[in-house]
Amino acid sequence: MSRTVPARGALVAWVCLTVAIVAEVVGTSFMAHAARDGGWTGYLIMAGALALSYFFLAQSVRRIAVGVAYAVWEGLGLTLLTVVGLTVFGESLSLQQLAGLVLAVVGIVCVTLGEAH
Repeated sequence: MSRTVPARGALVAWVCLTVAIVAEVVGTSFMAHAARDGGWTGYLIMAGALALSYFFLAQSVRRIAVGVAYAVWEGLGLTLLTVVGLTVFGESLSLQQLAGLVLAVVGIVCVTLGEAH
C-alpha cells in the first residue's frame, strides 16, 4: 500500500504540472491576441489563466523538484506557444529559432529523466 501512495502523489503532481502548462499557453495566447486586437476580455482570460497556471505549478512542486517543474513548465510552454504562434497568429520560425527550440526540448528531456523517481 505504501508503494502506491507515493506513485499516486507523483502522478497527481505531473497532472498538476500539465494543467499549469496548458493554462500558461492559454493565458499567454490570449495576451498576444488582446495585445494585437484589443479588448478587455482577452486580458481577463489571460489573467485568470496565468493565475491558474501558477497555482497548479505551485501544487506540482510538492512532489517534483522546483527546478525540474519550472524547466518543464517553461520549456514545454515555450514550445507549445511557438506552435500557437505558427498556427494561430501566422508567425514564422527561422532555422536558428528552430534549432534553439530543439535544444530546449532536449534539455527538458535530460532534466526530467534526471529527476529522482
